[in-house]
Amino acid sequence: MQRRTKIVATLGPSTDDPKILDQMIEAGVDVVRVNFSHDLPEVHARRAATVRDRAQAHGRQIGVLVDLQGPKIRIGRFKNRKVRLKEGERFILSTDHPMDQGDEERVGITYTPLPQDVSRGVTLLLDDGRIVLWVDQVTGNEVVCRVVVGGELSDNKGVNRQGGGLSARALTDKDREDIKWAAKIEADYVAVSFPRNAKDIDEARALLCAAGGRGGIVAKIERAEAVGAIEEIIRASDAVMIARGDLGVEVGDAALPPIQKRIIKLARKMNSVVITATQMMESMIENAIPTRAEVSDVANAVLDGTDAVMLSAETASGKHPVATVAAMDRICREAEKHDEAIHSGHPIDIQFGRVDEAIAMAIMYSANHLPVRAIAALTESGSTALWMSRMSSTVPIYALTPHIETRRKVTLYRGVYPVGFSVTTNDPARVMEEAVDELRRRGAVRDGDLAILSIGEPLAKPGGTNTMKIVRVGDLHGI
Repeated sequence: MQRRTKIVATLGPSTDDPKILDQMIEAGVDVVRVNFSHDLPEVHARRAATVRDRAQAHGRQIGVLVDLQGPKIRIGRFKNRKVRLKEGERFILSTDHPMDQGDEERVGITYTPLPQDVSRGVTLLLDDGRIVLWVDQVTGNEVVCRVVVGGELSDNKGVNRQGGGLSARALTDKDREDIKWAAKIEADYVAVSFPRNAKDIDEARALLCAAGGRGGIVAKIERAEAVGAIEEIIRASDAVMIARGDLGVEVGDAALPPIQKRIIKLARKMNSVVITATQMMESMIENAIPTRAEVSDVANAVLDGTDAVMLSAETASGKHPVATVAAMDRICREAEKHDEAIHSGHPIDIQFGRVDEAIAMAIMYSANHLPVRAIAALTESGSTALWMSRMSSTVPIYALTPHIETRRKVTLYRGVYPVGFSVTTNDPARVMEEAVDELRRRGAVRDGDLAILSIGEPLAKPGGTNTMKIVRVGDLHGI
């Protein structure tokens, strides 16, 4: 049985060897992430080109996701590279202190509006929440704090406000330039870091289109404000990523699991794609096997219906990138055997807004109640395949399309597999016959199997799927 949940792996120094990339592709990578928080754009362009070259050599399509850095709020550097903060002591964050002259009393901060965004009583979290500061007072450009939870603090660590509320815009000047690079390398998805609302997503989409890009927009859910605006963000984006690092810091670790489950459920209900990310296999940066807690984390995301699970430092800089992908593949496959991952909870009493959506739901209902071997969705944009993938099923969905952009896009959809397919005739019956032949050639079906096909008439019209047909392979030359 093919794995339905997709694996996103981050590229980095550990994956620069083409032989390692080959092994990762063989182990099951579906989408690669290039993280613009690190390295030069030219390095990311080279890595994306290498992945596509190696994927072609394996007869695969691998999607490319560009992850923008966003307004990462960081402290400056210390004279001695690090300090140790003690509980109860005073510590100052200053917007005008030299950025390389931090000490045990104060440190510079990159975010100049911080004094306007906080007041007495606010809690600030540094280094992913390892250091906790309570704001005592704001004096000019200095935020005077008391250390609640101390410890070692080193250069350039991130800063969050508990509960959210920092006014930093989602797209920085760097992001705007990086979006141009995303268009240049033909990124299939661009992830926006720290969006607050739908306007941030709309702005990123407009910038990408203006640069000539055609990729989808992924909203990274990292701010507490984004959770409150989650429905409008899902509607505005093509996918959402549950980025559990900063999000967990802002909302609190105990609140994170139910938020994750809610977002996965809501995204699927709203016909969107969802990625679960951050620390999924963290121990495998160093170790060759995952912890039992990590196994459970990945499996639970699969059981909840996530489209994809993501690896970050585990593959970008870890010691075992291939073993990590293989372990995630193994966990996903096992989780997908359980009833919770097979039976769909998709509502059947809703009103459909489009004919092609209604066709997609009819196909999946039929596939789950007949011994269907495969589904062939002849698609221009991939929308029909996306709608089909919102319903849980063990039946594989093959997105047959002549467009390489669509084939790369669907690499992120749960249970959908891209197939290059060119229409050579205006006769729908002949096209469906050729589609069945393509499934047979790939070993997806054999004579006697049931298959379901979807097609739009007239042919090659985006959003025009209006026909489904159930066929027994081998009857009447395939139709």
